[in-house]
Amino acid sequence: MAPRLAPATRLTFRLPLRPSSPAPLLLQTTTQFHTSAPQHVKSGWSTLPPRAKPTRFNQVTSGLPAPTTGPAAALKRKAQSTPVRAGVLAVKKGMTAFMGLTGTRIPCTVLQLDRVQTVLNKTRKGHGYWAVQVGFGERDPKNVGAPMLGYYEAKGIHPKEQLAEFRVRDEKGLLPVGVQLMPDWFYIGQRVDVRSNSRGMGFAGGMKRHGFSGQEASHGNSKNHRTIGSAGPSQGGGSRVLPGKKMPGRMGNQRVTVQNLPILMIDNDLGIVVVKGAVAGPKGCVVKIQDACKKPPPPEEFIEKTMQALKERFPNAEEHLQAARERHLELKQARREKRIEEILAKGWEPTKEQAEMMERAAAEDGHESLGEQATL
Repeated sequence: MAPRLAPATRLTFRLPLRPSSPAPLLLQTTTQFHTSAPQHVKSGWSTLPPRAKPTRFNQVTSGLPAPTTGPAAALKRKAQSTPVRAGVLAVKKGMTAFMGLTGTRIPCTVLQLDRVQTVLNKTRKGHGYWAVQVGFGERDPKNVGAPMLGYYEAKGIHPKEQLAEFRVRDEKGLLPVGVQLMPDWFYIGQRVDVRSNSRGMGFAGGMKRHGFSGQEASHGNSKNHRTIGSAGPSQGGGSRVLPGKKMPGRMGNQRVTVQNLPILMIDNDLGIVVVKGAVAGPKGCVVKIQDACKKPPPPEEFIEKTMQALKERFPNAEEHLQAARERHLELKQARREKRIEEILAKGWEPTKEQAEMMERAAAEDGHESLGEQATL
């Protein structure tokens, strides 16, 4: 091994410094070095092979708009699969059968509407999309919380048993607040989508829940006839149960949508809509009925006819909503000032406009006016 040189000796073997090049050449070299594109992921460089079909999904040839990340573009992509009109809520009363002209037995389901009213309109500007909130039935006010009581009070609507939201394609599908939707909102022969929760089965095993065939009935099998067997691999699979493994658990009580059911009968007096086929859920469950998203929307003539019928049945819907809002603000201020007991003790005296509106509403419903009731 060669002897190590002293520190002073090593200094004599250093290479001399490279003479500085001319200034223009140095600037040119430096500029060229800094402008070279860095090869890393942030600059778009990757070692992955190029995709064979970069426009496979959402391509222009399939009739879909160019994919973007904006909310407006998302609504535009979903426009074709979003119904034009809002839907209704109904109760499943049970199943029956119709007999065809040739003696064919047609099973059908009876759905009954119960005081279905529009409660709220959601707009693109305020909520990001268009939708109509619909209420079903009525609930005792003593079983409703204070925030929801104020919510209904501001709209002049009795507390509802259940609320549901129906998305619509654009602002043309919005409805006046407080109007009641009847079975003639649909027509015979129309295709609708019915959504409800399926019947709950409770905790079920693998054979009933997922259709497993079970294990051997004999030949050494001891008390494992209906078990699922192995739940997961060992060393190669990570010694764990993989996500999504089919195992025993609660069965049923899941949202089920039955699409394209034809309507066989509607009756405003009974408030029923009869659809062909079965609907998920037990008797008494609440279902959502809306125009089929995979079929063409109802004709424009029928949509205009239903909107005109709503205006004729509820001509003062806007006035009623405005009066309810004003009354709600008055009661809200009285609650803040702790004068609500005094107001309730004296009773509520409607204003002149509110009294006229109540008179018109009573006359339209065929009831006696407030003045006649007072004289009686």
